[in-house]
Amino acid sequence: MAGICHRELDRAIDRSVRKELSIRDRSYSDHVRDLIARTEQFIRDEVLPVEDAHGGDITAAGGDAIRADLQKAAKAAGVFAPHAPVEYGGHGLNMSDRAPVFEAAGYSLFGPTALNIAAPDEGNVHMLAHIASDEQKQQFLAPLAAGDVRSAFAMTEPAPGAGADPNALNTRAEKVSGGWKINGRKHFITGADGAGFFIIMARTSGEPGQRGGATMFLAPADTAGLKVGRHINTLDRSMIGGHCEVDFEDLFVPDSAVLGEVDQGFAYAQVRLGPARMTHVMRWLGAARRGHDTAVRYVAEREGFGSRLGDLGMIQKMIADNEIDIAATRALLVQACWELDQGSHASNATSIAKTFAAEAIFRIVDRSAQMCGGLGVSEDLPIARLTREVRPFRVYDGPSEVHRWAIAKRAVGAVRKAAREAAK
Repeated sequence: MAGICHRELDRAIDRSVRKELSIRDRSYSDHVRDLIARTEQFIRDEVLPVEDAHGGDITAAGGDAIRADLQKAAKAAGVFAPHAPVEYGGHGLNMSDRAPVFEAAGYSLFGPTALNIAAPDEGNVHMLAHIASDEQKQQFLAPLAAGDVRSAFAMTEPAPGAGADPNALNTRAEKVSGGWKINGRKHFITGADGAGFFIIMARTSGEPGQRGGATMFLAPADTAGLKVGRHINTLDRSMIGGHCEVDFEDLFVPDSAVLGEVDQGFAYAQVRLGPARMTHVMRWLGAARRGHDTAVRYVAEREGFGSRLGDLGMIQKMIADNEIDIAATRALLVQACWELDQGSHASNATSIAKTFAAEAIFRIVDRSAQMCGGLGVSEDLPIARLTREVRPFRVYDGPSEVHRWAIAKRAVGAVRKAAREAAK
C-alpha cells in the first residue's frame, strides 16, 4: 500500500465509484457513462492541480482568467455544460443524469466552474431554458450557456427584507411608461462582481410579508442605476465573483425585461430552487467524497498505537459512518431527481434531500479531518479547505431549520386533509 502513489489510488477509487454507479443504476445511457468517465479524468488531470496550487481560492487562481482557461479545456475534453440544452452547446442531461456527472465535477472545488455548472450560473441556465422568451434566450441564455458571460440571481436582502423568508421581499419595481423602475438593496449576491447580467426579484404588488406579488427582471450589469458594492467576506473561497451587496437606484428596465409574467416571480422561482438545491447536493457530495477518500488513504497507511490507524475501531466507525452518509445522500438525491424529472416540484423530496445532505456532507468532511489529525486541519491536505467550503451549505438555499419546518408542516397538513376527507 505504501508503495502506491496517490494518483494511482485516485484512479483506483474512481474505477470503484464507476462500478458502484453501474450496479446501483443501470439506466444510465452509454453517453452518460462515457461523460462520467471523461469528467473524472478531466477533473483529475486538468483541474485538481490548479485547485491545489491555489489552495482552493478562485480569486487567487486568477478569477475569470482561470475560468476561461478551464472552460476552454473542458470544451476540448467534451465535458462542458452537461446541463445546458443541446441547441445551446450543452449535453441536455435531465436531473437524474446530471447527478453522477456533477458529483464527478465537484470532486474539485474548481470543477463546477470548469464545466460551467457552478452556482448561480447553472441554476440560471436551467431557469432561462424553461421560462425565457426566444428573444431573452438569445440575449441572455446563449452567452451564459457558452461561458461567454457570468450571471447573478438577486433576491436576498438585508433585514428586514427577503432571506430565508422570501415573502419579506422589499425591493420594489414600479410600472412606468415603457417599462419598470426598480429600487432596493440586495446582499449576499453570489457572482455579482463581474457578472454580465442580473436576474432581479422585485415586488410589483402587495406589501412585504404578503405572499406573492413578485416579478423577475433581466438587466445587463452595465444598466444605469445598478451598482455592485462591497464583497461580504465569507468562509468560502471557491465561488467566483464573491458574495456582494448590490444596489438598485431608479434602475429602468423595459417591459421586454420581464422574465415570465408579472407577479409570478415566486412561482417561477420554484422552477429554479428545487433543481438548484439538488445540483448543490451533487457538487458538494463530490467534494465530501474527496475528503473521505483522502482520509481513508491516510489511515490505511499511517501507523500508530501498534497498528495501522485504519485497523482501529474508532477510526473504522468514522469510515463506516462516512460511507453510510455518502450512500444515504445519493439515495435521497436519486429520489428527488426522479420526481423532478417527472415534472413535479418535488418540494418535500428536495427539502428532505437538501437538509440531510447539507448536514451529512459536513459530517463527512469533519470526520475526514479528524481521521487525519494535524494534517486534517492543515493546507497539506485538501480537507481543511473543504471544511470551509461545505459549512455554508447548511445556510443557503434554505437553512436546515426552514426545511424541517416545511417538511413537518406538509406532514401535519396531509393528516388534517385526510381527516377532512374522511369526515365528508
